[in-house]
Parts: sequence; C-alpha cells; structure tokens
Amino acid sequence: MPTRRKFITSSAAGLAVLAAGRAAAIAPLPAAAPAGKALVISTWDAGLAANLGAWKVLSKGGRALDAVEAGVMVTESSQNCCVGLGGNPDRDGIVTLDACIMDDKFNCGSVAALERIKHPISVARRVMERTPHVMLVGEGAQQFAVAQGFPLEPQKLSPDAEKAYREWLKTSQYKPVVNIENTGNKKVGPVGGANNHDTIAMLAQDAQGNLSGSCTTSGMGFKMRGRLGDSPLIGSGLFVDNAVGAAAATGQGEDVIRIAGAHTVVELMRQGLSPTAACKAAVERVAKIKGDKAREIQVCFIAVNNQGQHGAFALQKGFSYAVCDASNQQQLINSGYLLA
Repeated sequence: MPTRRKFITSSAAGLAVLAAGRAAAIAPLPAAAPAGKALVISTWDAGLAANLGAWKVLSKGGRALDAVEAGVMVTESSQNCCVGLGGNPDRDGIVTLDACIMDDKFNCGSVAALERIKHPISVARRVMERTPHVMLVGEGAQQFAVAQGFPLEPQKLSPDAEKAYREWLKTSQYKPVVNIENTGNKKVGPVGGANNHDTIAMLAQDAQGNLSGSCTTSGMGFKMRGRLGDSPLIGSGLFVDNAVGAAAATGQGEDVIRIAGAHTVVELMRQGLSPTAACKAAVERVAKIKGDKAREIQVCFIAVNNQGQHGAFALQKGFSYAVCDASNQQQLINSGYLLA
C-alpha cells in the first residue's frame, strides 16, 4: 500500500518529467532584433504608398506605433474601393469603417461600423489611449470620435462608389471576388460587386526593436448592414506580441475569424516557425476547414518576427505585400500560395 510520502515523491518526479517534456517542446524565443533596423510591411500594392507614410516616421527614429497609424492614414485618404470613406457601401448604400491598432505593450484599440469619420485608425488609437475599453462600435464610436475633435464628413458616396452601388442594385447579388484589393482590379462585374473588399494591414518595427500594427477597411462592399469582418478584431485581423512578432490578415474576414488568424500566426512563430512558415501553416488550417470551397475565397497573412524577419502566405495566387526598410527601400513581393 503506497504511503503519503511515496505518493508525494512519485508525483514530484512525474511533474519534473512533464516540465522537462514541455520545455523540450517549446522552442526558445529568438533574441530581439539589433537596434537601428527599422522595417515596415503592408498588404497589397496600395501598401507601397502607405509604407512611405510610415517610413517618414521610422526614418527619423520614431515609434512603430506612430508609423503604423500614419502609414494607413495615407490609404484612408485615397480614393479606392476598399478603405476609407471612398470605399463601397453596404447593401443599404452607407459606408461603414472598421479599424484597429496595437502596440508593443499589448495596448490596443478598435472601432467598428463607424460612419462619416475620415480616419478610423486614429479614432481606434484614441480608444486605446483615452478610454478603459478596447472597442467602440456604431453610434457610440461616432459620438466618441466627435467628442475627440474628429469632424463629421458628409454622408454621401464617392463617384466611383455611387456608380458601383447603382450597378450592384441591378442584381443585388453578393459574391466576394478573390484578390480584388489589387488596384488594377477596378472593373465592376456582372453581379455588380467586383470591388467588394477588403483592407490594408500594416506591421512595423522601429529602431528600438519594438513592434506595432494597424488595420483599416471599409469592409466588404454591399455587405449586410452591421456585418463585421476580422479587420477590427484584435487576435483575428491583427496581433502583436513584442517578445515574438506581429501578424495581420487580409481576405475573407469570416474565415480569418474562424482560426483567430493573426494570433495563430504569432503563436506559430512562438513555437519557432519563421514568419513565412507560420503564415503558411495558418493558411493550411483555413483550407482544411473550407475543403472544396477554399477555391472560392482568398485569405492571406503577413508577419514580422522580433528579429525583423518578414514573410507572408496566401490561400490563392495573386497576393502581394509591400516592404520598406533602410537597406532595400521599397519592394512589392509576391507571396507564396497554397492552391495552384
């Protein structure tokens, strides 16, 4: 019959073995990046202009947080299908905006279903810095923005969005189009909804080695009123862990949400995978879940680890991401993809 002392001894030994096994299974985190190596990456070819906005901050030794806000503000100010007040509306003809931001200390802020505010990313940062909350939505988000001094813009569609919306009303069909984020894809198809998503996501590392990220979108064009995708959701569209890395997503938000995409990529990097390998593994999870329907959607991830290494991977061919750093200047890189 076992004694209490034998039980305690055997239990302690078992715990020691378990702890040793766990330690062996978890790869040690890489050392932080050397100081002075700033970097910014962002999704799609629109990221080239956005990166220049971010680089103005980083090149002067500024914070990654300031850079990722300034960078995507460039896209929010531009006239395009997928980001900012010039984007395509929901099925009721109203443009609603989503955005989130996260810094190197797990501080984060988000807004969703925000109307008539030009720079939702800046409102998201105010939520992070000036409220006890992480996310504000709808009318409450707008009230907060106005109280913070953001002007209300006119409630009207841009000429391009007005044209796309009128075309869409002919059929009122909703079908996302793969890779429509590329600025060359401007044709409105027979269902009237070709230009119907998605986002710009940005990750940066500053000269001090700290990471931050941002994400902003007008969401899927002609979506149901009140629909949200992954873009304003910390852990899905964006996640930053300064000790490991940062990741962000673009593509069909519903399927990014299913796997908590950005957080999944960061956790895979924590296990020792490179940014590209981590993005690929996350994409493979989406493909497994979707099965035969995977060919109907696009999901893409970008990532930076705390050593300043970057990478990306997509479900389907056609995704590119922009990179800017002191040595290579501007690059547009075509990512790897899963489905040929």
